[in-house]
Parts: sequence; C-alpha cells; structure tokens
Amino acid sequence: MSVIDEKPLSIEVKDVSMVFNMASESLTNLKEYFIKLARHELFFEEFRALKHISFDVHRGEVVGLVGTNGSGKSTMLKIIAGVLEPSEGSVVTHGTISPLIELGAGFDYELTARENIYLNGALLGYTKEFIDANFDEIIDFAELNDFADMPLKNFSSGMVARIAFAIATITEPDILIVDETLSVGDVFFQQKCERRIQHFIGSGDVTVLFVSHSMEQVERICQRAVWIEKGDLRMDGPVDEVCKAYRDQFN
Repeated sequence: MSVIDEKPLSIEVKDVSMVFNMASESLTNLKEYFIKLARHELFFEEFRALKHISFDVHRGEVVGLVGTNGSGKSTMLKIIAGVLEPSEGSVVTHGTISPLIELGAGFDYELTARENIYLNGALLGYTKEFIDANFDEIIDFAELNDFADMPLKNFSSGMVARIAFAIATITEPDILIVDETLSVGDVFFQQKCERRIQHFIGSGDVTVLFVSHSMEQVERICQRAVWIEKGDLRMDGPVDEVCKAYRDQFN
C-alpha cells in the first residue's frame, strides 16, 4: 500500500451517470420552440454524457482526466465541483473546493477588475477582510497593477483568466479542480500558473483533479490518470500507463 492509499478519501465518485435531453430537431427561435411545445410536437433525445462512472481519490493525490473532445471529462469535473447534479449515482467530497472551471464565469464586465475581485471572492466564500488583506497579492500575481480600476469589458480573455486564477488560488484549498486553465494567456503566465499548482501539490495535502489536452502536461503534473471515453470509464491507473494506452488508440 502506498503512502497516498493510506490517506483518507478526498473524493468519492459512485456509479455516476449524466443524461442530457437534446431536442431532436434544430429550432431557429424561441417562438418556434414554444409553438411545438404547446402542440406536443417537440421531441427530445437522451444523450448520456457519463455512464456509471466510479472512482475514488485520496487526499493529496494528483489525478488527470483524459479523453477526446466530448467524452465527458468537463461534465465529470462540474459534478464533482457541485455545479451539476448527476442524473444517477452520487459524489461525496471532503473539504473546501477551488474550481478553476470556465474562468471568468460570474464576472460582471461592466465593473472594474477591483470590483470583480471582491464580487468573485464573495462567491468563493472569502470575506471582505480576507480580500482586503490579499488584494495586492491577487493583483500582483495577475500582473494587472496598472489596470485594477479599468472595466473588465476592456480586458482580453487572457487578462480575465489571470484575475480568476489569482483569486481562486490565493488560499490553499483541500481540493483543486483545474479544467484547461493552463491553456489561457501567454506561455510565461501558463508556466506561472503551473508553478502555483505545483506548490499546492508539493504540500502533500491538496487533492488535484486536472484536465488538459496536453498529455505531456498531464504526465508532468499527475501521478495517476482516469481515461473517460464517450462517457465510459476506459482505464484508471498510473499516469504513464494510461497516457500510453490513450495515445495508442490513434496509432
């Protein structure tokens, strides 16, 4: 038994399935939608994004989720983060969660960067006093010292992502969920974000779930990988073995 296996469970995914109802035909506007709905002419097809997925993650473990586009990785992360409710099964998490999913969601683009830091911080459960004490560090990490009082609508998507990442990682969470976050911004900021994530990993107490289309990045950061393909759990094991099997499907 490894040292990780001796630690308590941080995430328990138990027989999780996710079903989305999709309209069976393309509708061009809301009027057409409601007319068909009233006439009982609107039909839906089930799309099973996840099919009976089960796995556990121990505290301090760093796990990568891999799979081709549309395989259900991001859906799985959103269920674990509490953004989505599974259609079947359950997810139990232990501790605080910092989800780096769709960075910038929940921001008000009419407000300034400063105002959005307080707004987003409140949504993450930070007190005003905590933001006051850490405001300068957030701005410094995001490298936006000269733009704190500029409306967010004038920012590039990369600048918005910088702020969101800096806010979400200002304190060490129990569980860090990272979905393609490191693909935003320039290469230097990506490296800066990765160093902060590595700092959390180095503590040995932060559980990390990581999604990236870069197998090299997954192999560099993660100890273990879970391969989800078209909603099915294809493989769960050491990161090098899973990534090799994932690559082999394209050969």
